[in-house]
Amino acid sequence: MGLTLRDGVQALPGIGEARARGLGKLGLATVEDLLRYFPRDYEDRRTRTAIRQAPEGQPVCVAAMVADTPRVSYIRKGLELTKVRAVDASGAMDVTFFNQSYVKNALIPGEAYIFYGTVTGFGQRRQMNNPVFEPEDRARFTGRIMPVYPLTAGISNNRLAGLTLRCVEECAGAMPEILPAPVRQEHALAAAEFSYRNIHFPADENALDLARRRLIFEELFYLSCGLSLLRARRDLGEGPVFRVQDLEPFYALPPFRLTGAQKKAIAEAAADCASGRPMNRLVQGDVGSGKTMVAAACCFLAWKSGWQSALMAPTEILAEQHFRTLSSLLAPAGMRPGLLTGSMRPGEKRRLRAALAAGEIDLLIGTHALLSEGVDFARLGLVVTDEQHRFGVAQRAALAAKGGAGDGGARLSPHVLVMSATPIPRTLALIIYGDLDVSVIDQLPPGRTPVETFLVGEDKRQRMYGFVRKQVELGRQVYIVCPAVEDAPAEEAPGEAPGFADLKAVTAYARELREHIFPDLRVGFVHGKLKPRDKEAAMAAFAAGETQVLVSTTVIEVGVDVPNASLIIVENADRFGLSQLHQLRGRVGRGKHQSYCVLVTANRNPETRARLKVLTDTTDGFRIAEEDLKLRGPGDFFGRRQHGLPQLRIADLAGDTRVLKEAQEAAQALLSWDPGLERPEHAPLREQVARLFREQADIFN
Repeated sequence: MGLTLRDGVQALPGIGEARARGLGKLGLATVEDLLRYFPRDYEDRRTRTAIRQAPEGQPVCVAAMVADTPRVSYIRKGLELTKVRAVDASGAMDVTFFNQSYVKNALIPGEAYIFYGTVTGFGQRRQMNNPVFEPEDRARFTGRIMPVYPLTAGISNNRLAGLTLRCVEECAGAMPEILPAPVRQEHALAAAEFSYRNIHFPADENALDLARRRLIFEELFYLSCGLSLLRARRDLGEGPVFRVQDLEPFYALPPFRLTGAQKKAIAEAAADCASGRPMNRLVQGDVGSGKTMVAAACCFLAWKSGWQSALMAPTEILAEQHFRTLSSLLAPAGMRPGLLTGSMRPGEKRRLRAALAAGEIDLLIGTHALLSEGVDFARLGLVVTDEQHRFGVAQRAALAAKGGAGDGGARLSPHVLVMSATPIPRTLALIIYGDLDVSVIDQLPPGRTPVETFLVGEDKRQRMYGFVRKQVELGRQVYIVCPAVEDAPAEEAPGEAPGFADLKAVTAYARELREHIFPDLRVGFVHGKLKPRDKEAAMAAFAAGETQVLVSTTVIEVGVDVPNASLIIVENADRFGLSQLHQLRGRVGRGKHQSYCVLVTANRNPETRARLKVLTDTTDGFRIAEEDLKLRGPGDFFGRRQHGLPQLRIADLAGDTRVLKEAQEAAQALLSWDPGLERPEHAPLREQVARLFREQADIFN
């Protein structure tokens, strides 16, 4: 009996429990998962050449006979070479494999193989290192365009391609045709079976283009449908009405004047809160642009209208920081702020919860534990949250349940304000946060001193360490950011991730700095794999000035406000996106001292250096975001799924804008005819959109 789409990967030959676990790390559990796991690149293995005629430095296929028994030699610990001579009618070449001892038994003298790799050398000294090979009479992956997949340890590209080929051959015809026929016809889209065959093993470049266009359109069409349904569902809800719109008393509270951009964002949010429907607004702005003032204004309006507010921060330290800032701003006006954190004593928590339920607290600040059972508001009307706390189904249900009652007694959905410190090009923001309205703060408050940014190579390391000392002697503090937590094991370094072993790793680097470079300074470290309590303690020690140098991963990106920190050094800066580097730079320059950002890279690639140079030329987050999007695309732009969108498998929101526009228009046309996708012929489409929007699946309930 043949394969079916629902069969598990263990139904495939050669897949036992261990390999199934490896595939599971890639999100591959079934045959259908494999068909929907698209290549990240392709190798053109159609060009075959003789040894003597092989072009220098260009990957080609060479059909040659193994002339002798492969020889294995051990160079040093961790490095083993397998060498063999291969010949054809035009000449001979030496083929060398690194740390692949299985080759000794896989290559049989006298047998012909096709080797795919780069030939180097001239005349009698031709050679090829680490080629892919297969018997000439049983070739599967030569003579064709070969897919290259994202991989994990223990799963090679050849194995994954072999599994996918089997799935394509047996099941591509079973892939459902979900796009409505009129949409396919109007936009000249290839059939599903053709697309799944040719996205993995394209017959030629034209077939690949047709397959890609169909699958990109399909994905963006589902995305557009889901976002439209989310927005329609939201517009049906009923929210608290904040009737008080006079903001002059609020503007008199801070000891500085708000910028025009801040006032515009406040006015947009105030209009939402008076509309009668729940506000769902994203306020995005550069580091230090004053997003918290927009949140404070909304909390002020809620209080004046008789409603309570909640502000959620990602860590206890940030919650305490917000509490201090907002208390000093709002308490003089008569507002009663409260702070709820996990480290508070049980008695304190009980008293706070009782005061909250009695309506004696107007603004409660804490982590997402504010949504937990037992935290009951008398009349919750507004929730302010960080972008890391986009709500899924369970959180939204918990939130709605805490909402206060309106005049008619019905429970209302609280207003939601999401703050984001990641500047996103506006056109992209409107797509990404399609279920939110977007306010942009594109002005910085006057008087902020720009952070001076420098790009340096390894040759400046000692001078840089001297600069760290100078800053500490002046009483300042320093962040040093690394891309890795621990050193890569030696056996994983070759081939798996080029250059990974050279990355500065937090734990080892912190030890080196503490013991050898700065033995007289107080050096701490923090990374995401630490227990939450240890992470909080490390950050608190730095915030309190007990630690002078903090070695960290990007966990500080959503960070603590330490005005005394005046220098941030980013190791292996070429490993980060521009927007992420800009976010990290925002950790300094928050006090009255001149601050500095040093980007360290050993990479001499001109394109890489030109990209990093953008940071030294500007501090405008929106300009940096535009550059980052051009250079890297949104997958890298957002790092690890920060934005709450369903994961896109093939579409590129930046590069596929023309197809996106087509898909959006097609989705709007379909939904204007069938607003809830209720018609029987649209049931598969509705199910597919629901699968894509798992986190927001309640839009289909």
